[in-house]
Amino acid sequence: MTATVTIFHNVVWSRHKGVVFSALHNLSMAGTIRYSMVQIADTETDRIGFSDVDYSFHRYPMEKLFDGCYEDVPVWKMIGRLTWAVMRAKSDLIVLPGYHRPEYWAMLAACIVTRKRRAVFCDSTGRDKPRRLMTSIPKRIFFSLCDGYFGFGERSREYLASLGARADRIFVPCQAAALPRSFSRERAYDQRLAKRRENEPVFLYVGRLSEEKGIDTLLAAFAQVRTTVPLATLRIVGTGPMREALQASVDALGVRGTVHFLGSLQDEPLSNEYFGATCLVLPSYSEPWGLVVNEALSHGCPVAVSDRCGCVPELVVPGQTGFSFAAGDVGALRDTMLSAMRQFADTGATARQCMDTIARFDPRSAAANIARGCATMLVGTPGNKPASGVEQLRQ
Repeated sequence: MTATVTIFHNVVWSRHKGVVFSALHNLSMAGTIRYSMVQIADTETDRIGFSDVDYSFHRYPMEKLFDGCYEDVPVWKMIGRLTWAVMRAKSDLIVLPGYHRPEYWAMLAACIVTRKRRAVFCDSTGRDKPRRLMTSIPKRIFFSLCDGYFGFGERSREYLASLGARADRIFVPCQAAALPRSFSRERAYDQRLAKRRENEPVFLYVGRLSEEKGIDTLLAAFAQVRTTVPLATLRIVGTGPMREALQASVDALGVRGTVHFLGSLQDEPLSNEYFGATCLVLPSYSEPWGLVVNEALSHGCPVAVSDRCGCVPELVVPGQTGFSFAAGDVGALRDTMLSAMRQFADTGATARQCMDTIARFDPRSAAANIARGCATMLVGTPGNKPASGVEQLRQ
């Protein structure tokens, strides 16, 4: 007899979750746990225009509850549909998509009423956003009512533990990048060498053009870099509400013609940007992880990231795969960009270090951590009574 798990996720847009869930589905074929995936909607408001919804990254059976944008669904309708989905699920464990929306609290209540075990995805860290008492108390309550937790990395683990989550029920890392179909790990090293043959000073940003990404810091730092390295260029990939303001800043800083806004890029065009850059710069004020760092390292491209990024402990090895700097500190970022040009001048050695570091952060490894967490939570229920269908997991 097999155990059953239902995993809820907010949007199909997330390619990275698609590849992890696909790997989890493949793992389940040889195991004693069966997974049902429920996607709530196609996309979210702040993802519209950034990239299309691509179902080809979701190679597993799924149920989708709503077409279109998540925010377009009335809250009362969302609560009703999700509550009913939990109530009718014939599962031993429910994995909730988060804890910051009223519908997620309704799902938690439905789990309690139907006596289903429950876990939750956590995409926050203590450094990502300042902690406030009025938000910390509800989080503590929510986490205390869950049986397990899935996080991005060590900073997620620390954050969950600080809010009362049991250390032995926190499972990380459960995150991986969705690389383009055209990407080949076997060819990536040679492609990196070919694109960086001239060793030109090219800095790259990939992400939304929004305030929390700290692009204003990057532009100011880049203008100072240009005084030392006049041939340096900055390439900005992405769309968002700050595009016009950022273009105005470029003019005000006197770096027009050296900063290139490329719009939204995906797949091979984006790979070419990673292959050709001196380093990726991620200057975010708020960044739970930073999947673009995974993408960059996979292409052999080192990184310069702010200390707010959740991926720093795992992925940023100073002088080998990148550097970190204090978020919002223009001078620190300027010095970091200049250091990156010197430290990563040996393209081949740097590419090897980047690729070796990121190798264990692949979809299969992330899926294995989710599977390990589900197995741990399924062995026994309160009162030491085994949950239905999970007796074999004790062996």
